[in-house]
Amino acid sequence: MKPNPITPAPADAAARKSIKPVICYPTDTLPRPDLSAYRALRDGLELIGKVIIPPRDASTWEVPAGHFCRLVCPEGPQVGDLNLFNLHNLNERFYSGKTRALNGTHVGLGDQLFSNFPYIRPIATITHDTLDWYGFDEFGGSVHDVIGTRCDPYTHNLLSHGGQYHHCCHSNLTRALAKKADLSLHEAEPHIHDVLNVFMCTGFTRDTGQYFMKASPVRPGDYLEFFAEIDLLGCMSACPGGDCSSEHSSDSAACFPLAVEIYKPKGLPQGWQAPQVNGYDRSQGLKV
Repeated sequence: MKPNPITPAPADAAARKSIKPVICYPTDTLPRPDLSAYRALRDGLELIGKVIIPPRDASTWEVPAGHFCRLVCPEGPQVGDLNLFNLHNLNERFYSGKTRALNGTHVGLGDQLFSNFPYIRPIATITHDTLDWYGFDEFGGSVHDVIGTRCDPYTHNLLSHGGQYHHCCHSNLTRALAKKADLSLHEAEPHIHDVLNVFMCTGFTRDTGQYFMKASPVRPGDYLEFFAEIDLLGCMSACPGGDCSSEHSSDSAACFPLAVEIYKPKGLPQGWQAPQVNGYDRSQGLKV
């Protein structure tokens, strides 16, 4: 948050502020999927698995490469915090920062979710979003953000003068991953990473640049769907904030379950090939 300035503005302050911005990562050369080839498979999908995520808790599931996954709001308005991993290598996981840099603050139809260094490749492609009608509202808010982190007990402890709350999304994800991967809580926790905030409506205030949340527009039956580019392990928390219209990190908000559905298509997208691990040689400019 920018404070009231104490430094006098230079004489050419207005000119400096009026310089037009430049996109950090032009994506004209970024390989993009043929979305029509993905969506052509959607009419013949076979439901092969379903997971229910209880309120204020998290669950895991697997999505084989070439399959579709739907993150569903089955009952009341509820947001979810999503982690994704390479099923065979927990060290490769969803990278919200690079996904944000290459797509934008909020993701939707056709966007790809990227993994972390040194793998950095698309691991999932969004193929349908029933909330795409929302766009950006008058406050600059939108849904499915990759700008927030996840509610966590450490920040809660700082802001509540020592409070101990154990059902923040970070804790929920840690417990679920520890159970799935047969790890201790301390072993699992470092693998938990910044999330895709599914259904959450967020943005930045225009005057102070602070991260805000508001009531999610999600309705029963809404879903976000993605295609698994590699074998994935999913882990999602049903946030203790419910629809995040007021607060999180407490038991005061009305919370509802979330559902995950895994679908098998009749074939693979025409011309599809699983993305390879990033081709950078990792020499960092030194001879090896």
